Amino acid sequence: MKLKVLIATIAFGFAAGTVVAELGDESKVPAGAKKRVSYQKDIKPVFEKSCLKCHSGNRPKAKYMMDTVANIIKGGSSDEAAIIPGNAKKSPIVHYCLDLVEDLEMPPTSKREKYPQMTKAQIADMIAWIDQGAKDN
Repeated sequence: MKLKVLIATIAFGFAAGTVVAELGDESKVPAGAKKRVSYQKDIKPVFEKSCLKCHSGNRPKAKYMMDTVANIIKGGSSDEAAIIPGNAKKSPIVHYCLDLVEDLEMPPTSKREKYPQMTKAQIADMIAWIDQGAKDN
């Protein structure tokens, strides 16, 4: 009986297009930078370099638009937030940028020559920005 319920749940989830965001090991998320982080100055230029080519325009990958802070927080096709303001450890975007979720590394490992992976300092800034509320400042 349990197997039938599980199969029905899986089938319903796929039929409805439901995708649950995966998270990696939270203990591997480092501390954020110990400074006040500005989206406009510190985060947006990094996202423009590493993310926007695929996550903007008419057909963004995974239906995830990264053209505004509101869209970055909102997420894409998973229908779950990519950012939990105030909680970087629970924010899927952090886990993807840290390569903590297999097959969801961002940028994809196969495209890193063209779209560079964020540096440790850039990731620390992103984590601090999220922990500071992910404001459009």
